[in-house]
Amino acid sequence: MSDLYVGLMSGTSLDGIDAALVEFEGRKERPDRASLAGFHTEPYGPELTAALETAVAGRAGSQALCDLGFALGEAFAGSVHALLDEADIDPSEVTAIGSHGQTVWHRPPDGSRPGATLQIGESAVIAERTGIDVVADFRVRDVAAGGHGAPLTPLFDLLVLARPDRGLAIQNLGGMANVTGLPRKASGSVPIAFDTGPGVALIDEAARRLTAGARRFDLDGRLAAAGEVVPAALDEWLEDAFFEEQPPRSTGRERFGAGALAPWLERFSGERPEDLLATLTELTARTVSDAYRFLGFEPDEVLVCGGGARNPELLRRIQARLPGCPVRPLESAGWNGDAREAAAFALLARQHVLGIRSDLGWATGAATPRILGKMTPA
Repeated sequence: MSDLYVGLMSGTSLDGIDAALVEFEGRKERPDRASLAGFHTEPYGPELTAALETAVAGRAGSQALCDLGFALGEAFAGSVHALLDEADIDPSEVTAIGSHGQTVWHRPPDGSRPGATLQIGESAVIAERTGIDVVADFRVRDVAAGGHGAPLTPLFDLLVLARPDRGLAIQNLGGMANVTGLPRKASGSVPIAFDTGPGVALIDEAARRLTAGARRFDLDGRLAAAGEVVPAALDEWLEDAFFEEQPPRSTGRERFGAGALAPWLERFSGERPEDLLATLTELTARTVSDAYRFLGFEPDEVLVCGGGARNPELLRRIQARLPGCPVRPLESAGWNGDAREAAAFALLARQHVLGIRSDLGWATGAATPRILGKMTPA
């Protein structure tokens, strides 16, 4: 028996909506098989992008945040319709939609202070416009249970992508970067997942600022490849205490975003733009590779996905810091890397509908397994 689910993802890159149609066979915790039946990406327009950038920077008022939540709900619903039209699937054939929403604020737990997280993208609007049940707001239950609420995609890695004979590091290079460590079954090590730090958020924002808006990102890492790392500028970022934190750990644009980047660019305004982009690219590469000391095992290969996986200069720098460990695209393992995160939320919707508690304490630090998400019936 198989069921179709849709997963929706809008990540820290703020570039658009990924919608994945996933067919799952079986009703046990681990699907008997999972296959991608359709994938659609819907870029954000300039107005919505600007509103999102204002919101994640903490500058949106309550009215603007309210309006944005409903506007995103409409955009998410439109992406579902586009996905199903392309796949020639009627909405009635889909069991449920899993919507991550857009994170506009995320504060990890810190000692005795509990964490807090906020994702927007009104699920009632999605359900109303599509006629499909929607499961959303996945992170808040994990945070309420003492976890970081992130990363959640490692459940998909564990249940769908793990290979008993290979030790894998599945490295997402979105706006923020996170890794899922999946050791060989016979190794005695346990899975682990955590945020490694900035992915491409700082690189993209710097490219926009340093080219006066002419570029939204450093295409193919060409600017960074033409530059040289500025050691003092790199060291400023590496002094952040986040990089010494033991997992579980999570972060976001609140820490590695435009607010922190602007004064850094000002302090090093005498440096060439190419050198500053080379420095930020090296920052991501170094913090990714350095974070692997927390994995507890030596991976046989690193499988990369996310927007940064299309930046050859970033991948070159990561590979240079991991000699002897191949760095390959997730596609080499038979899965569309762009669709991974959206597919993960299709899986989380499936687990919610089936009443299966998601055991993500190894990734988020939550106390015990929980059924994640809130259901909005169509």
